[in-house]
Amino acid sequence: MFKTTLLQAALAAGATMQESFNGNFKISNKEGFNNLVTEVDHASEKVIIDIIQKKFPGHYIMSEESGEIVMDSTYKWIIDPIDGTVNYANGIPLCCVSIGLEHDGKMIMGAVYNPFLNEMFVAERGRGATLNDKAIRVSNKSDVLTSCLVTGFPYSYLDQPNGPMQVFDKLIRRGVPVRRLGSAAIDLCWVASGRFDGFYEHKLNAWDSAAGFLMVEEAGGKVTDFNGGDYSPYQPHIVATNGKIHDQLLDYINGIR
Repeated sequence: MFKTTLLQAALAAGATMQESFNGNFKISNKEGFNNLVTEVDHASEKVIIDIIQKKFPGHYIMSEESGEIVMDSTYKWIIDPIDGTVNYANGIPLCCVSIGLEHDGKMIMGAVYNPFLNEMFVAERGRGATLNDKAIRVSNKSDVLTSCLVTGFPYSYLDQPNGPMQVFDKLIRRGVPVRRLGSAAIDLCWVASGRFDGFYEHKLNAWDSAAGFLMVEEAGGKVTDFNGGDYSPYQPHIVATNGKIHDQLLDYINGIR
């Protein structure tokens, strides 16, 4: 029942995204420069919440645009109705719907759907991760210097030691290809499927990573905070890799290399 609802909500939201893509819709700005939200974000979010609440009216919901619908429940749905809104607003088809389901504080299921590439990533705790119903696995690269990485940058720049630009600079000066797609959920799924060997970011929200980090873990990868500790989507830092380059990438992030 959970998986059916999860997929139904992701597909319906994806259809909403497709209906207005490259069309005319209102765009406004949230906190921070170029932190956009469109009326399609709100429409996609409504579709998702309506489907979840119809099946599970007592469940807790956390969503990027609406905030939290607090309920006394051990189940929490964590929603990003469009991850990669800037891409979407500019007609760039690297954007997706991301929905995670948490039970008793542990992520148990997630879906990330890019309707423009027709890619549905799904993860179930203990049962693996799939892309369009086919099992996926992380890559086998064992050296950061021969890896292909991906990252993102916050809307409000973090002026701190080993900040986003400092880490990026260190890696690219060593010749490491580091991409920037503009959607953390897609970044994580592409690590899970072996397209990227590692992903790091300095400032994410729970809805950005809730589904994607489970995808990496269930595909055989490793996800931690910047200290190498257990990852929680409720803290800002994330490192997600195939596992084999994880400690090396942490060294670059923490200024050891």
